[in-house]
Amino acid sequence: MERAAVFDVDGTLADTNHLHVVTWWEAFRQAGHRVPMHAVHRAVGLPSTDLIAHLLGEDRDPEQDDALSAAHKALYGQYFDRLPALPGAGDLLRRLAGDGWKVVLATSAGDAELGALRRAIDADDAITATAGADDVESGKPAPEPVQRALELAGVPAERAVFVGDTVWDMTAARRAGVRCVGVLSGGIPRADLVEAGADAVYDDPAALLEGLAGSPLG
Repeated sequence: MERAAVFDVDGTLADTNHLHVVTWWEAFRQAGHRVPMHAVHRAVGLPSTDLIAHLLGEDRDPEQDDALSAAHKALYGQYFDRLPALPGAGDLLRRLAGDGWKVVLATSAGDAELGALRRAIDADDAITATAGADDVESGKPAPEPVQRALELAGVPAERAVFVGDTVWDMTAARRAGVRCVGVLSGGIPRADLVEAGADAVYDDPAALLEGLAGSPLG
């Protein structure tokens, strides 16, 4: 029977979370909002509108949301040609594909950003499909991105494993009925990932690849 390995991208396969923190912080600053960087870090992984609501509250002026999101996209887009993959990311995807897993990406990135991330990871030969922000109505922690990834793979939830770096990832996967593996490369503490549902936690893709035989992906 076929199996699916579903991966988040930012902070999981690409070392980009802190770029998102800085560019969101700057977008908020330009709009006159003082938002602590540690708070932004905890919100990374949410879709743009949800991230803004999470950080500014429901009593904000929602008419500013599009401008804030556009400012973040413009600031982050300056890094598209030099986004760094995490150690072992491409090798991990190719190993899983070689072992018979269908590798699917499930991310809140839009098409242009996802293209830049895929170029950084450089493992398109191992990727079966991608479920990006433009493919779903609701992003993580809703289960829809994970469910869409499973639909693209043609694999049921019980035959899948999700790998991510945030509590939003773990929550989305659990709601979709999929086992979770966490990585610490996004900067979220191990205890938080375990509390959110991670069955196992590794330092980064390279560590997961090294310990693959004893992992849920083994």
